[in-house]
This record gives sequence, C-alpha cells and structure tokens, in this order.
Amino acid sequence: MTAGVDLGPKEQAIGSDEDVVRVRQLVRTVAVAAKLSLVDQTKLVTAASELARNTLIYGGGGGAEVTVVEDGRRRGVRVVFADTGPGIPDLDLALTDGYTTGGGLGLGLSGARRLVDDFDIQTVVGEGTRITVTKWSR
Repeated sequence: MTAGVDLGPKEQAIGSDEDVVRVRQLVRTVAVAAKLSLVDQTKLVTAASELARNTLIYGGGGGAEVTVVEDGRRRGVRVVFADTGPGIPDLDLALTDGYTTGGGLGLGLSGARRLVDDFDIQTVVGEGTRITVTKWSR
C-alpha cells in the first residue's frame, strides 16, 4: 500500500456540474495512489467523467463510490455510479456505438465500456441504474 494515503472507499454525490468535476478529481487521485499507469489513469478518468455526467443528466443525479481493489495478482480502481432515475429502457440500444438521446456523439456508455477492463450495468426502468467499472494495473 501507499504510505500516508487512505485507499479506503470514497464517495462523491453527483448533483451538479461541479460534482462531475469532483468525481474526475477523486478518480484521478485514487488512480495515482493505486499506482495505475498514466495511460490507465487517463482512460479511467475519461470513463468516469462520461458516466458521472450520465448520472447527472439522465439519472437526475446520484453518487459515485471509488475504491482501490485487489484480486491477489494486481491492484485496480473500481468506481460504482448509482442513481434512482428512470432507468434505461433498451440497454442493448444504449450500448450501441453512435446511439444518443442527448444530441452528443453517442460514445457515452459504449465508449466508457471500451476504456475500462470490467464493465457491469444493472438498470430497472422506473428504479434507476447502477454501473460498476474497474481499471486494473498492467
């Protein structure tokens, strides 16, 4: 472990654009402490930024929890995004490259999925969405 750095779970509410920035900063700080490479830090921060923005815009706000994880061979950073918004009615469509409901590039969920090593999404229409991503050290 890194001396002097608390690697325990850290939470950040997501209710404003400023909170999206705070999530990015928190993920970067934890990724550095976990000793992810600069490339992996950048990929994780990019994915987290997109997912935090989705949590705010489409989920109506929620939260992120950032945790250093180990699987016995390697260390990584896991980020869980959760909201109690409307859920995603067609998950397969939402994960399709180019699909967008917000007029953007449509790289949100599918792009975030490509940037991380592990990607899990659970969504229930009318109840909300929970997305868990993990980036492992190389």
